[in-house]
Amino acid sequence: MAEKAKGKMEQAKGKAKEAAGKVTGSERLEAEGKMDQAKGKLRETAGEAEERARGIDDSLRGRRQKP
Repeated sequence: MAEKAKGKMEQAKGKAKEAAGKVTGSERLEAEGKMDQAKGKLRETAGEAEERARGIDDSLRGRRQKP
């Protein structure tokens, strides 16, 4: 869950940077914002995959323990 939340925060930070770049006319800041959003989405997706893998592992453990 932590990676997923960090990803969401990074995406929000990126949106703010992108908006600030548009307002000020800073192409560099706008590009940084878009990059932060992409990194955040990647981190969020990795967190979701990790959660799914953990859930599968837990369900398989339960099946192995039953006779």
